[in-house]
Amino acid sequence: MPHAQSMPSPGFQALILCGPGVSLNTFTSNQEVCPKALVPVANRPMVWYPLEWCYRMGVTNIHLITPPSSAPAVELALATNPHLTSLPLPKPDILSPADLSQNTGTAEIFRLPEVRAVVTGDFIVLPCDLISELGGEALLESWMIQSAGLGGATSVPEGKRGPHGALNGEKSGRRGGLGVWYQTKGPDSSKGQETDFIAISPPLPTTVTPPQGSLLPHISSLFYTVPTDTLHDIAEARKTFPVRHALLRKHPRVKMLTTHRDAHIYFFPYWTLDMIGRNETFDSISEDVVGWWAKAGWQGGLGDKLGLRTTFGSDESASPDDTMLQSGLIEDEIDLGSLSTTWTSSLAAGDQHDTASARLASRVQDRPGPEGMMSNLTEGKALTIPPIFAYVHPSAPAAPVIRRCDTTALLLSLSLQLARLPAQDSPEAPLAIHPFSHRSKIVHRSGVAGRSTVTQADCLLAENVIVEEKCVVKESVLGAGCKIGTGARLTRCVLMDDVVVGERAQLSGCVLGKRCSIGREAVLRDCEVQEGYAVPDKSDAKNEKFMVFEGLDDGENSVADAQVSI
Repeated sequence: MPHAQSMPSPGFQALILCGPGVSLNTFTSNQEVCPKALVPVANRPMVWYPLEWCYRMGVTNIHLITPPSSAPAVELALATNPHLTSLPLPKPDILSPADLSQNTGTAEIFRLPEVRAVVTGDFIVLPCDLISELGGEALLESWMIQSAGLGGATSVPEGKRGPHGALNGEKSGRRGGLGVWYQTKGPDSSKGQETDFIAISPPLPTTVTPPQGSLLPHISSLFYTVPTDTLHDIAEARKTFPVRHALLRKHPRVKMLTTHRDAHIYFFPYWTLDMIGRNETFDSISEDVVGWWAKAGWQGGLGDKLGLRTTFGSDESASPDDTMLQSGLIEDEIDLGSLSTTWTSSLAAGDQHDTASARLASRVQDRPGPEGMMSNLTEGKALTIPPIFAYVHPSAPAAPVIRRCDTTALLLSLSLQLARLPAQDSPEAPLAIHPFSHRSKIVHRSGVAGRSTVTQADCLLAENVIVEEKCVVKESVLGAGCKIGTGARLTRCVLMDDVVVGERAQLSGCVLGKRCSIGREAVLRDCEVQEGYAVPDKSDAKNEKFMVFEGLDDGENSVADAQVSI
């Protein structure tokens, strides 16, 4: 049953972007029925993982941003799917702006009026395909320490909307952001993953030794980020990779990484929304918002071109009492003359003891009035750009998993990896239950025939699964309602709900969509099968996609027409 979240809320709001899932088109071709957010990963809807991540860190103000065409399916799943209904209360809100389409850029989403209306303070941006064992509270704590702020606990008051946040430095609009990158190479890595090129500083120094388990040793300043494919295009066009002298002058020590990937986890201060709104050419958060922000920190004049001086300027709607907070220089609003005991006098000859010439120290004399304070602070001064930090997740074998599940290969590998976790009812389960553990590895054992083999240590069988006699199921995930015919063999496969596998079929490394069927004695290796597709008997295929093409008549869907090389 759902239960109220017991841990205190950090005050942030989370926005989960439920994209089209183009790289999973075998299973997301019908966005109205099965959008990417509902594709199962280890028998749970994909969006369950970022939702659980938010609730685990105490964030309960959550919005799922999805195109209008996918909103009914997501709303139905939130109300009926047992994994989603078991999440803590309150339920997430679904936001489906009228102008949001499957092709809308991630940055463009934050220029839509419906989205801007719901963002009221510092916010977290997440993808719907995030699988993260690392708790968000650790990232949040690191971001707050580096920004020296109270975070979303001091959100924007009603009627005071603008580029500023609230107390402890937020009013000056100077708090930075945080992004997350992870290593794509390793024992459980998949081929063909997207990667990003990032240039970062060495780990930021700390005044005290961080406690054990702290993420601070892995926090760096971000200077440059671009997809690796774009980097290759730049290097090919120019026959070299250009590095600006301004970067090396300001940061002589730069660490460059080419095998990491942007996890699309962003902690943003509220003023970021204003920056996105002022730059209508921004299309992508990772490439444009974060990329240009990182460059503005060392490239002179770029901050002004991005309109950040205006973003960090005084808020027209602010009251006179807020001027002190906006300036960030509280001392300038205090009459230091009435408190100071330090006086100086002119040292001209013969006038050393003339008290008439005494004056206040230069730091308190001729103090400008409130009206001219902001202009004096900004005129003729270089713009200070808030830093954008990068958490680079360590690639140690024991490190928590952070991955984006946006390809079929990742869907398969992550599902099988999660299937190896001990069940909550297992005697081997550790005292600290893993957040992604299932209650049981095999929900209904009566559905497995006695003369069949199912390796429980690395398999997941959901409700109402039937495994007939003489079957062998190893390292596989079977969704609810699946039926495995007599003598079938499954190795390293993921079957979504209601899949039917014919007698003596042999499947290896395959991902099968909902309600599809595999013919008798079919042999498939490393194949994908679309939802509802029927693979004929005795088919033999490797590295193929079985799916129906739009525009073909039913009679034209032969195996030859439906197979596409990956």
